[in-house]
Amino acid sequence: MINQLAVIGAGPAGIMASVSASQSGKKVLLIDRNSCIGQKLLLAGAGRCNLTSDIPVEEFFDKYHNGDFLRNAFAQFSNLDLMQFFKDNGLELEVERGHRVFPATQSSKDIVDFFRKLLETCRVQLWLRNRVLKIEKQKDGIFKILTKKAEIFSKSIILATGGKSYPSTGSRGDGYRIARSFGHTIVKPIPVLCGINLKENWIKQWQGITLKNIEVKIITGGKIVANEKGEMIFTHFGISGPAVLNLSRYIAEMKNPSGIKICIDFKPALDEKTIEMRLIDEFKKNSNKYIKNTMKNLLPQNIIDEFLLMATIHGDIKCNQVTVHQRKLIVSLLKDFPLTFDSLRGFEEAIVTRGGVKTSEINPKTMESKIVPGLFFAGEIIDVDGKTGGFNLQAAFSTGFVAGKFA
Repeated sequence: MINQLAVIGAGPAGIMASVSASQSGKKVLLIDRNSCIGQKLLLAGAGRCNLTSDIPVEEFFDKYHNGDFLRNAFAQFSNLDLMQFFKDNGLELEVERGHRVFPATQSSKDIVDFFRKLLETCRVQLWLRNRVLKIEKQKDGIFKILTKKAEIFSKSIILATGGKSYPSTGSRGDGYRIARSFGHTIVKPIPVLCGINLKENWIKQWQGITLKNIEVKIITGGKIVANEKGEMIFTHFGISGPAVLNLSRYIAEMKNPSGIKICIDFKPALDEKTIEMRLIDEFKKNSNKYIKNTMKNLLPQNIIDEFLLMATIHGDIKCNQVTVHQRKLIVSLLKDFPLTFDSLRGFEEAIVTRGGVKTSEINPKTMESKIVPGLFFAGEIIDVDGKTGGFNLQAAFSTGFVAGKFA
């Protein structure tokens, strides 16, 4: 039996491709190595599934590496189309701070259940626990798919196998190997949207502390080369959180990141003069209090001791004993608290992969290979990646929709 379309990979791109193709009247076989669909969706948005962003469509493309490749796909299936798609199929959405769109139930599991039911409604044939080992195109133009369990034949193929991030979910680079066997160029995969390892050993004392409304800067050669505002968290290895994850995308592009410096601006909304005036006021009002207690008005309790140590100030001196020089050191550290970069975290923790099938070898209007007719790509297997905030899922859904439409 020859299938009309086989989709390899039941992540967000593969699921959307299957739905799109079936709604176009095609019979679809969806194959995945896992025991259930949407393994990566379960992890998205810390288990809440940040589906997309509701910013204007034109503002999306500078959020991506190779964002221009997505323009045609978004013209056919934008963020607004995706939101309407969910609403039309009975899923309520909520828009939160920062234009982030979530399911109203705040549950990734509900998204997976939603797609499982939709696949059933669309009569997509689902074959799980079945890894694809090899794909060949025969002389008659039919694809022969060798899986762990059987040989399958199909007129068209959509590769939506993901990248190499979170390999525990099944994303282990199989799609790269298959694409390369068809003559496609694979841009070297590297982990992005990942935490940063620091060299400071004392950083473990701050583990679990979250900072909000701060700015993190990457400095090299005395110049700020990238900066992100938002939220960050200290971990046992260094730093993570949305602002840090986004900065990892810039670090990944650097040929020699070992010399960079990372700085935290604890008060990005205030300049140094304003902060100093505030300190003077605080120290006057609390002149007989220990400085470590007064600093609670500026910093989280758990980081004050180490912060003051960096300023060579003992926490048990009184505010009226702080010298002008010490006060200026505090101001300087509040605006530029230095940390020493060591390395990026690996694929095991990276949210997404930079690299993959070269975009110039894919038709952006259809997602079809320019090298092999009948072979299509969707999602993270393509060399496109975005910032946090729903941008990577939107790219997966848009490319999946287009691939399914034309496959």
